[in-house]
Amino acid sequence: MFNQHIDTAPVLEAFAAGGECPLCTLRNQTEEGYLDQFLGGSVMVPAMRVLVNEKGFCARHFAQLYESGNHLGLALMTHTHMKEAIAALEKRWMEPKKGVFWKRAAQDGEARGSCALCDRLDSTMDRYIKTVVWLWSNDKPFRERYNASLGLCVAHADAVLAATTDGAMRAAVIDVELRNLKRVEKELEWFTLKFDYRNNDKPWGDSKDALPRAIQKLAGASHQHKGE
Repeated sequence: MFNQHIDTAPVLEAFAAGGECPLCTLRNQTEEGYLDQFLGGSVMVPAMRVLVNEKGFCARHFAQLYESGNHLGLALMTHTHMKEAIAALEKRWMEPKKGVFWKRAAQDGEARGSCALCDRLDSTMDRYIKTVVWLWSNDKPFRERYNASLGLCVAHADAVLAATTDGAMRAAVIDVELRNLKRVEKELEWFTLKFDYRNNDKPWGDSKDALPRAIQKLAGASHQHKGE
């Protein structure tokens, strides 16, 4: 369950900032904070090490953590995780029972996709989604801001819709999404038409950055962590 006092402030700030998907913005900010946290003082916190030893990181977050520049901290975490992974693989690969190899190989395929950072990020975003639903139902200024917003990406709109059974909210979310998807689609169309020489002298309007905004609407905005 979300903490009303802790979780509402970031959500309100993200929606106040606007953009094609405030929840993407909030997710990227949260992800950056967790990247810093995993390579900060928490590297030596026993509970954090146990979590990382068990789950490791997905390829994307391993790359982002590496790019952060704290190679020693990442090496320490990766080393102990690798020792546990080797022990688990030895046990699985040496299993003599018929059919167990293939069964466990499939399970291990799922395990290789596990990620301590993804799990924490997903849990936090689940709380923020619930916060959006709570705010829409209980905070009139937020509801008005949401209804007048540029909407969300498709994935976050789906998440909000899945988190509410309020018919009025569902109708409003769908209306906001379809209105803004159609807006970006028209801007993207004009972006393509501007490449026709006959439109050289016509104004771009809001279409110059229509392609990245269309990609964000359809697939979300992926945060690219940059080391110093």
